Amino acid sequence: MSNYSTLLLRFAAFFGLLGAILGAHMAGTGSYAFRPVHAHVLVVGWLSLYAWAVYYKVFQTKKSTLATVQVWSAVIGTVGLTLGMWLYMVRPIELPTGATLPLYIGGGVTLLISYIVFFFMTMLYKEK
Repeated sequence: MSNYSTLLLRFAAFFGLLGAILGAHMAGTGSYAFRPVHAHVLVVGWLSLYAWAVYYKVFQTKKSTLATVQVWSAVIGTVGLTLGMWLYMVRPIELPTGATLPLYIGGGVTLLISYIVFFFMTMLYKEK
């Protein structure tokens, strides 16, 4: 499970850096247009992915289908939600709502699946 821990840790580090850059940008420009994206990047991308990385390292869970679904839905959902939110709310490029909203909502739903699967994994966890 160390590979899941490492994967999640690397994505957490990326989102932590991205969140810090967004925060610095907002402070430097005095514009808070990125505020919701910044918050989700840090809470979901940095904190949640980091917490899950620690879980997989500390609890040494067995490699399972549930763990695979949880890890990949976490990564895909976090990327989808934050990218979709940025495209939908900040509109850095002019794309139709029909293109940005499904990414935003799909990422959020995928991430929600990850949280649900993680909840069940913790309920099923047995001490060795």
